[in-house]
Amino acid sequence: MSSERLTLSIGAPPAQKAFGAVFGGFFAAAGAAFVLLPFVVDGWLGSTFGADENCPTSSEISGIPPELLPPSVRECVADGSWFTGGDGFGAMRLIGLLGIPFVLVGGYLVLSALRTAGWLEGTRATVRGALRTRTVDLTTAVVTAGARTYRRHPHTSRESIERVPTLTARDPDGHQVTIPLHGVGMAQLPPPELRALAEALTANQDRDARNLAAQLRTMADNPLGLTSR
Repeated sequence: MSSERLTLSIGAPPAQKAFGAVFGGFFAAAGAAFVLLPFVVDGWLGSTFGADENCPTSSEISGIPPELLPPSVRECVADGSWFTGGDGFGAMRLIGLLGIPFVLVGGYLVLSALRTAGWLEGTRATVRGALRTRTVDLTTAVVTAGARTYRRHPHTSRESIERVPTLTARDPDGHQVTIPLHGVGMAQLPPPELRALAEALTANQDRDARNLAAQLRTMADNPLGLTSR
């Protein structure tokens, strides 16, 4: 069996990857702006409304217990604490923290669009997702067939539900990969890729894996799903 890397046609097509990366980047940028804007506004409000020439700066009163400060100094320091919460976070800055989930989701969308891929090297199948890359040897793994459900054209008159077959392999160490058996813009993976997966599974001693290899060869030999009469 050849050990050359064979890239599997999983993941989104290039145009969709670009769109997903741009959309995720915009989502993350909007979240970052939501996080940073309260800090900018907080600083501006503090300098505009909290500034007083008669009030000492924080460095000037640093280390002095509040009870030892003159009443006038304590009053002006308290007046400016609504914006910044003293040395900590004020109310406006805490609101900005709500943007952090948007930054994380946007970053995940970018990574998912750009990184999702799969390939086969000999009998070793690798699937790379947004955050993790996993590799399983198909000759020693427990292999099962399954299906994923996709919603096409949601919230439109053309909305439909499609079930796509998958191959799941779990090795003795607990590592697991799931390979969708459909290609980019195709109902199934190209025949050469299906045959390569079948060849890798042939070396597996499990009967279910060998049966699945036979099914993959049938799919490769009849990509249009036509039946003879």
